[in-house]
Amino acid sequence: MATSSAKNGNGGPAPSDLIDQRIDELGDWRGEKLARIRELVKQADPEVVEEWKWRGVPTWSHAGMICTGETYKKIVKVTFAKGAALDDPSGVFNSSLDGNTRRAVDFHEDDEIDAAAFTALVRAAVELNLSK
Repeated sequence: MATSSAKNGNGGPAPSDLIDQRIDELGDWRGEKLARIRELVKQADPEVVEEWKWRGVPTWSHAGMICTGETYKKIVKVTFAKGAALDDPSGVFNSSLDGNTRRAVDFHEDDEIDAAAFTALVRAAVELNLSK
């Protein structure tokens, strides 16, 4: 797996450790949801690279950005960098639907994650990145 708990190039904590910290510090349904999203991304692509961007956004990449995992008061938002170019036969995307590039999924506290549909989107995003 491409993730590691080694320190980053600047001597600070590794991105995977920072994501662990974010999940722990949330301490509620958002942390649980983010942890599940992370688990599904890693299942979909064992070679995924975890990154920590923009001063605190968990990001997953493979040959380019796949998606981000942002946490807000009432939602956990997963934004697919090239989501507009992905087929979404299960209708997982429910946010940022008007943009030309990105698409997102807003997960609320009681929302279930359709694991098969979500991992299919992650795999499609990786395939798209690798095809460029």
